Amino acid sequence: MNIDGSVSIPAFKTTHRHGGLFRRHINYSRSVCRKRSFTTDRNERPAVCIVGSGPAGFYTSQYLLKLHENLSVDIYDKLPVPFGLVRFGVAPDHPETKNCINQFTTTAKNERCRFVGNVHIGKDVSLGELKAAYDVVILCYGAENDRKLQVPGEEHHGVYSARHFVEWYNGLPASSDLKPDLSSETAVIIGQGNVALDVARILLKPVEMLEKTDICEHALDLIRKSKVKRVYVVGRRGPLQISFTIKELREMTKLPGCRSVFSPEDFQPIREMISEIPRQKKRLFELLCNTALNTSQPDDTMSETTKEFKLLFRRSPVEIMSSDSGRVSGIKFEINNLKEMPDGTVKANGSGKIETLNCGLIFRSIGYRSVVIDDEIPFDGGVVSCESNDGHVSGLPGVYCCGWVRTGPTGVILSTLNEGRATAKIVVSDLKQGKFPRITEKDKGFFAVNHLLESRGIKPVSFKQWERIDKHEQELGLQTGKPREKIVENRTLLNLAHEVD
Repeated sequence: MNIDGSVSIPAFKTTHRHGGLFRRHINYSRSVCRKRSFTTDRNERPAVCIVGSGPAGFYTSQYLLKLHENLSVDIYDKLPVPFGLVRFGVAPDHPETKNCINQFTTTAKNERCRFVGNVHIGKDVSLGELKAAYDVVILCYGAENDRKLQVPGEEHHGVYSARHFVEWYNGLPASSDLKPDLSSETAVIIGQGNVALDVARILLKPVEMLEKTDICEHALDLIRKSKVKRVYVVGRRGPLQISFTIKELREMTKLPGCRSVFSPEDFQPIREMISEIPRQKKRLFELLCNTALNTSQPDDTMSETTKEFKLLFRRSPVEIMSSDSGRVSGIKFEINNLKEMPDGTVKANGSGKIETLNCGLIFRSIGYRSVVIDDEIPFDGGVVSCESNDGHVSGLPGVYCCGWVRTGPTGVILSTLNEGRATAKIVVSDLKQGKFPRITEKDKGFFAVNHLLESRGIKPVSFKQWERIDKHEQELGLQTGKPREKIVENRTLLNLAHEVD
């Protein structure tokens, strides 16, 4: 038996007589476990478990391996495929943002790293069982529940989560059956972050520009039939509080056949204070102001375009209206007054004035919350409760968290890289200082967890098996001139992963 838990050929011969359980473990070890060139005993090597294979999980793993020459990392994910938000959240027309997958692949192929897909922590294996098998557990599983508007009529047909819509066109198996109704000419998106602009862009972009991306074919089929011509992106505060970035805004203002419509009245005061705006935001507001002035044109200019992108500010939804059939027919907004608070934030207070906007399609994009995957994990306001800002989970020695499960849905992939590096430094420092008891059992890490998985009929997916899926998806994409065609059925993914070579 090798020090990493895999089994060599001689060990196979000596354990063959012990029956099917050992044979199954040995066969699986050949595909999932790798021989490792460690010179120390397994008990002397720190074993780290990462829960979640998105950017936070992979960046934390990358820096753990870099900062500790002997540590091993196992990355668990409930899905059979890795990369989380990069695969299922990044817009298909932003392939450059997905380039970090190359870096993640290098990390996954490190001999001290193992990807373990198709294992749902909290369901297939508990946090307590992970703690018994690993010296360190790091929660990196993101935020997968969206916040709701909490207004009457939110249940009507035609109201969708922006997150769910993004996952639908990106091929997340759990969202593949969404089938949004795109038969209305007017859509309203509540929220003014990058996800809101992603949804607006997919709805308004010429479909021939999407056909060469990795957007799922089932989504393309519906988008080709879409009647949407006008998209409002609505925020409860003012232009200075928008959270999208200049790259995403510039794309919207340059969409072929689409006119950007911003009210000049909203931006005239901002134009006069451009010189006072911090440098990192200045270009964004210059673009907003210039666009607002350029779109102040007579209605007959619409003959040159067929679609519209509009920004609305200082409006909070109060009710979603429907027709007799139960389908969305419009939304009521309360117009807000803005008040600057002593801490510099801006609060939106309702004025009592109500306006109605007719529409047949509404997306909520007002933020996300992490889910409680195990009752042992303490939560506070939709994120894991930490003892301090360094990611130590409250009351759980040796357990940390990183990414959106700790901070909430803020920042971009680069900020996740920085947080992953900071978390790795803390973990390595704590290990070297012996701040919590180490696991001393003979069998630890994945070797110990795999015994549990076998007994429960769970078949993990290794990174090598993911590469088989990856190759198949790319081959499917070639048939239609796309980078890949994602497989959206979980059973098909598992069959591909576990097929016999």
